[in-house]
Amino acid sequence: MENSLSLQGYFEERVLENPEGYDVATWTKSEGLVWLDSQCLPEVIQYIWVETTTRPVLLTHVGNDERKLGNGFVLYLLFHFPGDFTLTLAARGIEDRYPSLTILCPAFNWAERELKDLMGLIPEGHPDTRSLVLHPGWPADFHPLRKSEPHTTGVSEAESFVPQPLTFTAAKGEGTFEIPVGPIHAGIIEPGHFRFQTVGETILHLDAQLFYTHKGVEKLLEGRSIEEGLQIVERVCGVCTVSHVLAYCEAVEKLSGLQVSREVLGWRTVLAELERLYNHVGDIGNLCAGVGFALGNSNGLQQKEQLQRLNQELFGHRFLRGTVTIGKAKRPAQERVAYLQARLAELKKDFEEWIPLILEHDGFRQRAITTGVLHKQSALDLGVTGPAVRASGVARDWRSCHDFLLYPELNVEPQVEQEGDVWARLMVRVRETRQSYALLAQLLNDQTIVISSHEAATCCGEDTTATSVEPSEDDRPYKFAWGCAESPRGTDVIWMMLDREGRIYRCRIRSASYANWPAVPLAVLGNIVPDFPLINKSFELCYSCCDR
Repeated sequence: MENSLSLQGYFEERVLENPEGYDVATWTKSEGLVWLDSQCLPEVIQYIWVETTTRPVLLTHVGNDERKLGNGFVLYLLFHFPGDFTLTLAARGIEDRYPSLTILCPAFNWAERELKDLMGLIPEGHPDTRSLVLHPGWPADFHPLRKSEPHTTGVSEAESFVPQPLTFTAAKGEGTFEIPVGPIHAGIIEPGHFRFQTVGETILHLDAQLFYTHKGVEKLLEGRSIEEGLQIVERVCGVCTVSHVLAYCEAVEKLSGLQVSREVLGWRTVLAELERLYNHVGDIGNLCAGVGFALGNSNGLQQKEQLQRLNQELFGHRFLRGTVTIGKAKRPAQERVAYLQARLAELKKDFEEWIPLILEHDGFRQRAITTGVLHKQSALDLGVTGPAVRASGVARDWRSCHDFLLYPELNVEPQVEQEGDVWARLMVRVRETRQSYALLAQLLNDQTIVISSHEAATCCGEDTTATSVEPSEDDRPYKFAWGCAESPRGTDVIWMMLDREGRIYRCRIRSASYANWPAVPLAVLGNIVPDFPLINKSFELCYSCCDR
């Protein structure tokens, strides 16, 4: 409430001083929308990011081509403040350029570069002019997220792509080396190129070039129905299926005014924690693989497999795909709930039996402690999310700071470590694994959730497809809404606008991995090259939902 009132006062003053540059469109105790001229953005960001005592979190940065609507290009910036207040800054009337905000707020870095690639909007004053998503070689006038561009790249556009060399920062001086790694790797991970500048084995600088698997998902979503969009969004990333769809459904349900029953919210919370569980135990095992600790790796992977088989058995899919739809959620048959409780209790006991083998292993501890430190200020500046930011001393967890699903009733306590190293990121996952087992036990003991009494919660195997969602006659077309969910890697954000027919006009997907990848090059500085796999695995970021 304090943030809401102080911000409201600030913008009311701006409106009085510059009525043509500012317009407070809506303001409630939990959310505000301010339209402003793009040239006013630096002043506002200076105030809310630098001068206020409670710095917000940048949730997402959305560029939207609204020229056919008479708004030109529009930039939407969504911030979340302590006290659960969200602020949208919307700058419309942009023609082809706007002032970069990256110097003031480094969290804008990637988003501004991406917008330049995909929509052709130039962030004036940005410190890094390199392309990000579109690798060098595409024509200078190719900007696929403009509404004038077709939904598929034709033969002429594809033929016009002439691969050009990537540009990296080079170290100079006696004894410096350059080490290229990837994009093709020895394992089965997706492609990413890492260019190391070193002195001996000590890392001086790292450039991470991603987006080799850019699929144009946001363009693909344009013009799709709500149901078609859901099918696409839940396939953006295999291991964060539930998180992405939860954020998508929250945005759609806001736009449609759909109220979701407590029972559905309960089973959605169960599904979110099941997804967190199998990811966390798998990530703990993968960390061990980073140092060749086969026993720890095997234990993590075997429990991940058992959890995924449980998902398949009770919900119909190893990755829980198809379990969350608009207004609904899958649940196991009534008589199977007790079995789910029993299996989770067994797996929790198994986890407690093998996790000491990792935590008490001297060799592993020596490799992990003080390795790959991400400092708290760097994490805050970059807008890092999830276990990575909590391991750097920041108590930020979307489950505890926003009224979402049944988490307010569960009083979720953020699991925080202070050191910001590989060991801290491991310990956050260990503690959150224990927390998820406890939350699941609490949820499955809640008879108001477990005993089915609402048709919106459907049993595994039954049709869970919701009816088509259409805006009511009172709803304005081209409204926008957002949804967030705390995935195993951090906060996933979906921003959406519907057209007059209730189809998707724009859908922006900001995954946790997208927010966290820029932190990896900072965490490796001063470490040795052989520790890079361990540091990278401690973040355990996804290529697919980052690249989209």
